[in-house]
Amino acid sequence: MKSHVKVAVIGGGVVGCSVLYHLAKLGWTDIALIERSELTSGSTWHAAGGFHTINSDTNIAALQGYTIKLYKELEELSGQSCGLHHVGGITLAGTPDRMDYLKTERAKHRYMGLDTHIIGPEEIKQLSPITNVDGVIGGLYDPLDGHLDPSGTTHAYAMCARKLGAEIYLRNPVLELNPQTDGSWQVVTKEGTIHAEYVVNAGGLWARELGEMVGIFLPLHPMEHQYLITEDIPEIYELGREHPHVMDPEGESYLRQEGRGLCIGFYEQEADPWAVNGTPLDFGHELLPNNLDRIGDSMEFAFNRFPVLGKAGIKNVINGPFTFAPDGNPLVGPVPGLRNYWSACAVMAGFSQGGGVGLTLAEWMIEGEPSRDVFAMDVARYGDYCSRPYARKKVTENYQRRFSITYPNEELPAARPFQTTPAYPIWRVQRAVFGQAYGMEAVNYFAPEGEPLLETPSFRRSNAFDAVGAECRAVRTKVGITEIHNFGKYKITGPKAAEWIDMIMAGRVPKVGRMSLSPMLSPKGRLIGDFTIARLAEEEFQLTASFGAQGYHLRWFWDHLPEEGVEIENVSLKRIGFQIAGPHARDLLAKVTYEDVSTEAFPFMSVKRMGVGLSDAIVQRVTYTGDLGYEIYVPADEQIALYEVLSEAGKEFGLTPFGMRAMMSLRLEKSFGSWMREYKPDYTAEETGLDRFVAYNKPADFIGKAAVLKEKAEGVTRKLSTFVVDAKDADVHGDEPIWKDGEVVGFVTSGGYAHYVEKSVALGFTPPGMIADGAEFEIEILGEMRPARMVLEPLLDPDASRMRG
Repeated sequence: MKSHVKVAVIGGGVVGCSVLYHLAKLGWTDIALIERSELTSGSTWHAAGGFHTINSDTNIAALQGYTIKLYKELEELSGQSCGLHHVGGITLAGTPDRMDYLKTERAKHRYMGLDTHIIGPEEIKQLSPITNVDGVIGGLYDPLDGHLDPSGTTHAYAMCARKLGAEIYLRNPVLELNPQTDGSWQVVTKEGTIHAEYVVNAGGLWARELGEMVGIFLPLHPMEHQYLITEDIPEIYELGREHPHVMDPEGESYLRQEGRGLCIGFYEQEADPWAVNGTPLDFGHELLPNNLDRIGDSMEFAFNRFPVLGKAGIKNVINGPFTFAPDGNPLVGPVPGLRNYWSACAVMAGFSQGGGVGLTLAEWMIEGEPSRDVFAMDVARYGDYCSRPYARKKVTENYQRRFSITYPNEELPAARPFQTTPAYPIWRVQRAVFGQAYGMEAVNYFAPEGEPLLETPSFRRSNAFDAVGAECRAVRTKVGITEIHNFGKYKITGPKAAEWIDMIMAGRVPKVGRMSLSPMLSPKGRLIGDFTIARLAEEEFQLTASFGAQGYHLRWFWDHLPEEGVEIENVSLKRIGFQIAGPHARDLLAKVTYEDVSTEAFPFMSVKRMGVGLSDAIVQRVTYTGDLGYEIYVPADEQIALYEVLSEAGKEFGLTPFGMRAMMSLRLEKSFGSWMREYKPDYTAEETGLDRFVAYNKPADFIGKAAVLKEKAEGVTRKLSTFVVDAKDADVHGDEPIWKDGEVVGFVTSGGYAHYVEKSVALGFTPPGMIADGAEFEIEILGEMRPARMVLEPLLDPDASRMRG
């Protein structure tokens, strides 16, 4: 065993072996995998081995496609069979909503290069004669779906890695992980100690324990999962071809051929978290006791959907644990707060996602960033709020919803409410309907009397439509109030604070009392942040960005922090307050402060400490609504006092509370982009229009400068634009294909209904040569082509006189 390696990958399941292979493939061969027992000795060995491409996140779906296409390469390089069965897969739809979901997935696939098809009951019956199509509306067919041999595939990864120079140490449990002052790790194993520059936690069922060794909690939990293998079935072995996979979401089941019989698995509602207090160190090659009572209802449904099951004997019952993150996606990337400690765990769909996870981590580690946006599986998408009990609740909910429809407006109930602001009870009295982000409750909209305190999940316009419209009109004609707790806020101080911000941000550093907007870029020029910079003093700043990206952004800050001269404090929960916006916003602010808030004294994009009511507040002259407005920040324990002052003073101006649904509608009228919709690491400043905030000529050699200068000189192949859509009862949500002359030429990033201007709006990418005011396109919404007209000016206040006046 080596005494020193560049990377120590801990865990010999399919994910660990994929990471090892991809690191070696990309050029790092001084690497080793350390496995406590034998390869596949966790969840891998008892996995059903299915693979598919469907995922609600397009980039993860693309990585699943990469994983599936990789298997042929592995077989050729290793000489080891993966036991591939590319039989195709059908996902059934028994309700109109499920059919809408499948249509949205098919639409995404059009610009992703995935060849899927919407099919009807007759075609389903032809492909799967054993399926009872009574009540089935249609389905989605994917020819890439299939299954493989889990053990053979894992060993193929391992053999390929070894051929490239990697080493694998079996039967060698890791006992300690000790960080060194230079950022490297001392990996203490049963067979000795290895010094590693990087450690990758691919521990699967033991990933929690590997996290505990270094003092962290990784938000994942194992769940019991059962599937059955039947005896021989004539309708299967006499078919003359291999039967395709069939996913029956209404029945919470998946089915495929296994030899001369069938394999059928269930994601049942009576779900059992496993190993609540930790995974036993001696577990690995065992199965859990059968619990058929738990899947009784699902089995009954399956016997009706697939009648041949009723006369088939059960040969084997497999009940084993798999690890899940709270949202079901993997936990991948550098762990915030630890140097050179990486995560590659919670990959519950290892044979759909393992290759993509390995590729992503290897690119990230070797090249400094992955080749695509992977925030949906970034370990930094969770923060300290994600406690053990919270994670267990959300993991259980996700398991139960494995085959549920993913709605664009859905708010899931488990582990809520958790974190709230002092104003939470005030909004409840006013009939608020809440959503949550990063563990924090935030108002989505206010339900009128007689309406339910719940937004109906839908791909079409929901029951919130009229209420949101009323809130939008109140903001545009009077003045609205909403919380600003759901921004990530960072206090930056120190003698080198301005110099550091100048390096880490692509935009200009403002003068004292002023604000600026700035992209934060990766070295390759990709967007990794969309920030407001407020300068409160020579050596004090407030940076504001997406609330849900706190862990992601703090990791970047810490990784680029100088040894001295800069202090960073996350004040996201300490510094909260309210936003007021609308034509009477200045009148309201003037009534609760002695400061001069006229345009001359307090112009647009200014920031000032001023007394507001009883508080010493930070007030920013800016609002995401695109109207006249202000953001008023106070300490959290003064929020209620601030509300009382604003509420009382606002009565004469028609002060109306509004929520995030209205906010997201109002921003469309100004063509304002949104983080992780228009602005994310897949895109660049030039592509999205944020280049207008890039200070190309500033002296500082900011991160990404060379890349954006190169891009500015060479141009881009796509640009973001706004479209007015001739929609019916459904607006775009994101990922819909944009068509022109019968071809897909782009895709939608987000959109919705802009209530004040009464238009359906979409934001999306097309080639620059197609950009022209009034240019005509079509956007596919739920399988229908809807006319869309490009507009080059904001639909409201194109000269920004309301916002700046």
